[in-house]
Amino acid sequence: MGRRGAGRRDPPSRSPAGSMSRTAPLLPLLPPLLPLLLLGRPLLGAPGQGAGTWARFARLPYPQDQLFLHDTFPDGFLWGAGSAAYQTEGGWRQGGKGASVWDTFAHRPATPPGSAPPGPAGGDVASDSYNNLFRDVEGLRRLGVSHYRFSLSWARLLPNGTAPPNPTGLAHYGRLLGRLRELGIEPVVTLYHWDLPQALQDAFGGWASPVLPQLFQDYAELCFRHFGEQVRYWLTIDNPYVVAWHGYGTGRLPPGVQGGPRLGYRVAHHLLQAHAKVWHLYNDHFRPTQRGKVSIALSSHWIKPQHMTEKTIKECQKSLDFVLGWFAKPVFIDGDYPESMRSNLSSLLPEFSEAEKKYIKGTADFFALSFGATLSFQLLDSHMKFQQLESISLRQLLYWISSEYNNPQIFIVENSWFVSGSTKRDDAKYIYYLKKFIMETLKAIRYDGINVFGYTVWSLLDGFEWHRGYSIRRGLFYVDFQSHDKKLMPKSSVLFYQKLIEKNGFPPLPENQPVEGIFPCGFAWGIVDNYIQVDTTPTQFLDSNVYVWDVHQTKKLIKVDGVFTSKRKRHCVDFAAIRLQISLLQEMHVTHFHFSLKWSLILPLGNLSLINHTLVHYYQCFASELLRVNITPVVALWQPMAENQELPVSLAKYGAWENAETVQAFVEYAKFCFTSLGDHVKFWITMNEPSVKNLTYTAGHNLLKAHAKAWHLYDKEFRRSQKGKISIALQADWVEPACPFSRNDQEVADRILEFDIGWLAEPIFGNGDYPQVMRAWLHRRNSVDLYNFHLPYFSEDEKKLIQGSFDFFALSHYTTTLVGWEKEDAVKYDHYLEVQMINDITWLHSPSRAAVVPWGLRKLLKWVKSKYGDVPVYVTANGIDDGRNMVHDKLRVYYIQNYINEALKAYTLDNVNLQGYFVYSFNDKTAPKYGLYSYVANRYEPKPSLKHYREIIDNNGFPGPETPELLCPEEIALCPECHFFQTRKSLLAFISFIFVAFIVTIFFITYYSKRVKRRYK
Repeated sequence: MGRRGAGRRDPPSRSPAGSMSRTAPLLPLLPPLLPLLLLGRPLLGAPGQGAGTWARFARLPYPQDQLFLHDTFPDGFLWGAGSAAYQTEGGWRQGGKGASVWDTFAHRPATPPGSAPPGPAGGDVASDSYNNLFRDVEGLRRLGVSHYRFSLSWARLLPNGTAPPNPTGLAHYGRLLGRLRELGIEPVVTLYHWDLPQALQDAFGGWASPVLPQLFQDYAELCFRHFGEQVRYWLTIDNPYVVAWHGYGTGRLPPGVQGGPRLGYRVAHHLLQAHAKVWHLYNDHFRPTQRGKVSIALSSHWIKPQHMTEKTIKECQKSLDFVLGWFAKPVFIDGDYPESMRSNLSSLLPEFSEAEKKYIKGTADFFALSFGATLSFQLLDSHMKFQQLESISLRQLLYWISSEYNNPQIFIVENSWFVSGSTKRDDAKYIYYLKKFIMETLKAIRYDGINVFGYTVWSLLDGFEWHRGYSIRRGLFYVDFQSHDKKLMPKSSVLFYQKLIEKNGFPPLPENQPVEGIFPCGFAWGIVDNYIQVDTTPTQFLDSNVYVWDVHQTKKLIKVDGVFTSKRKRHCVDFAAIRLQISLLQEMHVTHFHFSLKWSLILPLGNLSLINHTLVHYYQCFASELLRVNITPVVALWQPMAENQELPVSLAKYGAWENAETVQAFVEYAKFCFTSLGDHVKFWITMNEPSVKNLTYTAGHNLLKAHAKAWHLYDKEFRRSQKGKISIALQADWVEPACPFSRNDQEVADRILEFDIGWLAEPIFGNGDYPQVMRAWLHRRNSVDLYNFHLPYFSEDEKKLIQGSFDFFALSHYTTTLVGWEKEDAVKYDHYLEVQMINDITWLHSPSRAAVVPWGLRKLLKWVKSKYGDVPVYVTANGIDDGRNMVHDKLRVYYIQNYINEALKAYTLDNVNLQGYFVYSFNDKTAPKYGLYSYVANRYEPKPSLKHYREIIDNNGFPGPETPELLCPEEIALCPECHFFQTRKSLLAFISFIFVAFIVTIFFITYYSKRVKRRYK
């Protein structure tokens, strides 16, 4: 049976008709980005000015703006982690704690919607932080954070919601603050993170009552008096949008009141009043002595327009007004709700008096922002998207906030994504989202001038995730909820975040910097076409008929019956299609052109009983015309395509490569091609990119034998006279462990490389047999599965036949894939190989979602050298799609530049024996979206990427001021017709001597005969 590859990325479609912080360097060809971005920095913001965000980011240079930024954060930047009391504390009945609305909500017979907790119900125990206070702080010490955000449990400090306070609760938080002070970790304390005392809900109806703001002020005063000397940053309320809308409007969250929009807006009104009261309390009575700062933690989503029109941008602005502006505008601007809310909601929205507006306005010392998985794509009401598209662009949100709210100081107090509840230690998906968010924050600071002074990852440890229960995890530290001791186990994200804090960002690394230098003399600069355009329509000069022009009536040519001219021999210049293609190739300045023959058309029956001589003659002409303009043809005998794998129908019908008879048929076909085209072709590929994903083990076995036999055939019968070289070209994308710190992920990556590349490479370039990793893995799978994946065995003679059947290592490389062992996404999980495909969302991606990872090519070339020695290597295909959008051709310019630069690093720094590089592909007609020539309305037009590639070819790389000049002898075009003369130089010299002697003799005879005639006269 064949191997399976769920979720694997295919190489670019070829139709005949159609490291954690590593990323590619931004090379000098791209215009400096920083000055362009600084021009768009927000100045003094005001309501409505945020609407310019979408147009501003749409104008930023592509792809430069999307490149990873290697830089560090400002000195003194705050790095922290956070948690919330109900999510992690547990101990719901311990130490005199009263019940909260979440306790009541979780204890209902039905579990919260969307939750299927495998562990304890609700947060009764959760991560048991109440009983493991020093365990959590030790995790903070290990991370090296500067601050820790946590929330106080109102019901633990005031079990009934009001006095008297609970001494045990006060002592608990006192111990936590004391330990944080000992370690020099700044506490960021949230007074209310959704866990309202149930007693207040029962007595007053919770936040629906106007009494609550005063009760909240009393609670806050207790906290300021007991803990204020140790706390510099206070947050009054977390995510008031969720509390108001889903606690009292939809009822999705505690206390579960389904009061509709009107009650939701009234609750929000009270939350704003409560916040303002607490801010003024601190400002008037505690700030002079405690010198702290107070704000409210506001959560937001990001939204992008379906189309860039004035109307859709207004809808996006309205969406942010209804979620973030609902609370931010009253606090940061004028004490009142956004105009879009007032005009759309009429009587639903309560009104503030002028005194209340003044009281609420300015009640925040910084902008505390929460962004991530709590609200985005989860708790955002669909009606508040206003038919636009939700997104996760933190950078654009930061810019919008700065524009809209007068450039405030921003403290990101909650941010991250999530992984599956079954993910344990290697949380690659979480890491890459974290990397994206932090990188966007860095860009907001460096490029956009946004005043962000701190970042808080959510969360420190796994806990109860609100309406999603224990089905997801968001912690840096893993917690086994079924265990008794609840030990914290660091995930891979701990190491990632720890190193990031140490370096204060993503400082530039030497390996990410471009290098200057050139490739050696004779380096093959090539272009690839799937199949050349074959047009055997005869030219008019081969027509032997005679025509007369009817100038009087029809004005057309009329054939004269029975009258013929003599026929002349066909010439290559008769094929107009060849002349056009050759001229386009000459424009590129390439030295090599790689294309594949069509086995199914040359030998339609799969044997020599029927030969398409016209097509063969066309190929002969094409190759000879290439040589005439000094372009070396690189010809593949077979390349698999969708229809019949590009095999003759008779072979495809009877098992294709599963059938051993196909091996001999291929050898006969190869011999015919060597005989017919060998005088013109000196660079052969037996099989071009056989797709291992769609190959059974039996088919792969026969394919290897066919290749080896064809190679030996050429070596014994043709090499001496034709003096060419021959090998196989393998599809070889790089595979990188998703978590570079994980030994398990590294094992998975090594396994995939052996299955993807080593399967066909090891028998040829290695020991003549399949990789041991494959055999061991299949043996293990066959012992536990119902399947029987049989990897055939070679005889000793077959091993000798296959081993060493190469002249060079040809590889096609397009992208890099991240793999891990932890199952996270069933759609992208390969059960057969037990591998999870992961996406680094900070990488550039093409329109077809192919990742642009230039350094993957260098790693691949080093891997080939380490496994197979100093073999000559050709990158025979490397390219990316552009979606037929000229904007995306800019991405191709970047792609070509940086992939070739990484190839240069492999050559100059790693001593890889690299001898050639080919761009995929020639034109959009034969490879839609991949071509360096566009094809529109029967016309070929060069794209900017073609001109850039030509410049690299002309320079033979990237020469710099220090690059020594390389003098290369001019190459002389090979001329098959000249072979007779080149091998008979002595005969040529003798004939030349006889010819010169003959001319001299004639001259003297003529001269003296004239003198004799004049004498007699």
